[in-house]
Amino acid sequence: MKLRTKIHLFTTLLMMILLILMNIGVYLLYEQLSINTEYKQLKSRGEELLTALNQITEETNPNMILRAYMPTAGAVRVKDETGEEITSVESSLSMANIQLEMQHGKPYEKSEINGSPIIMTETPAIWIDGNVVKLQLIQRLDELAANQTLLKLILIAVTILAAIPLLLSNMALSRIILKPLERLSEAMKKSGSSGTYEKIDHVDVGKDELAEIGRTFNGMMEVLETNYKKQEQFVSNASHELKTPLTVIESYSKLLLRRGFTNEKVAKEALEAIVNESSRMNELIVQMLELAKNKENLSLTIDKIDLSQLLENTLLQMRQAYNREFEFRGDSQLFAYTDSKKIKQLFFILLDNARKYSDDKIVVTASKNESFLSIAIQDFGIGIPEEQLPHLFDRFYRVNQDRNRKTGGTGLGLAIARELAERLDIDIQVDSKVGSGTCFTLLIPINDEFSEVKSE
Repeated sequence: MKLRTKIHLFTTLLMMILLILMNIGVYLLYEQLSINTEYKQLKSRGEELLTALNQITEETNPNMILRAYMPTAGAVRVKDETGEEITSVESSLSMANIQLEMQHGKPYEKSEINGSPIIMTETPAIWIDGNVVKLQLIQRLDELAANQTLLKLILIAVTILAAIPLLLSNMALSRIILKPLERLSEAMKKSGSSGTYEKIDHVDVGKDELAEIGRTFNGMMEVLETNYKKQEQFVSNASHELKTPLTVIESYSKLLLRRGFTNEKVAKEALEAIVNESSRMNELIVQMLELAKNKENLSLTIDKIDLSQLLENTLLQMRQAYNREFEFRGDSQLFAYTDSKKIKQLFFILLDNARKYSDDKIVVTASKNESFLSIAIQDFGIGIPEEQLPHLFDRFYRVNQDRNRKTGGTGLGLAIARELAERLDIDIQVDSKVGSGTCFTLLIPINDEFSEVKSE
């Protein structure tokens, strides 16, 4: 069963049930109010009859008094304490056959004859002989029965007539609800069949949940399309980057097979090239795996870190590994709440990047203000043109292709640095001038709010 049919069926059925229950309630309420009204009138007539009976004499025929106060289309009966009838007057022969007994505690007794309701009231009275009797007043409610029949027909007609606008309104409601869903389904089918990222039209208007679903879907498709393009770009770049060292390794391996066993110089050159390219390919794969990690699930260990001490240890390792001059300037004991392993990895990436593109010394300056620590890594190399700065942190982006080949750069280091910085809530600023060098500045928060947010 389609959703549209379900909406039509269940909403119409529910509204019809509610309407029928309401009509039944109206009918029963009208019946009860009408009978209560008739009961009050019959009780009032009985009180008037009691007053008249108290005023009659022995010469007066009591039946004359009873007939004078007899209800229209009804009867009056007088019974003794044992229930035996003393006398009665009826408006018709059909009333003579009606026998009702009053139940204890009820204000009136109700019954039916030929489909017409009948009510009876009973009042104790003093009869003309001085004995206590039961004075019963019985009345047929023919007019009430006719009104009930008319009301029943009216309610049935109203129910039938109300079903038409209910059905139309349910159809309109289902169209309002299903139209955005149909658009969503159509967009999903097109996306699945064509391999494109189709979006839903006309979803900017409206503030209801359906419009919000449309906007969410469009936003999701935009994200998927963007990620797919990034993935294509990444795969394309990765394939190209891996192909180059593999080609070099293959070429030198063939050269080694041809001439390496007879020419020691060729063998040495080939092996060095193979080792270098293998090392560069291994570095590339490690960095690609690092970028492929799910950063959302990457856990952090936040502690209070002395960044000055961490920087001095990192620079010491860089001096020993590359035999280069790394100068540290700044105060000691600069504390911040961060992950020591991740920020040390960030320092290594930026220091190694500065080392590759500068033959002079590297100067690291640490300073502090009220809200953050500033770590500036300055090299005095070739610098970066201003128009290339916005793309500096893109994956596989290289400012100078030839120089990157010489230095062994993969174009992934700064992309990893950016993701590490975002995870650690660190802002990276770049200032560069062609011919004078480049300065990477890290702005590291020093308050403990970062510890509470990132540890959750």
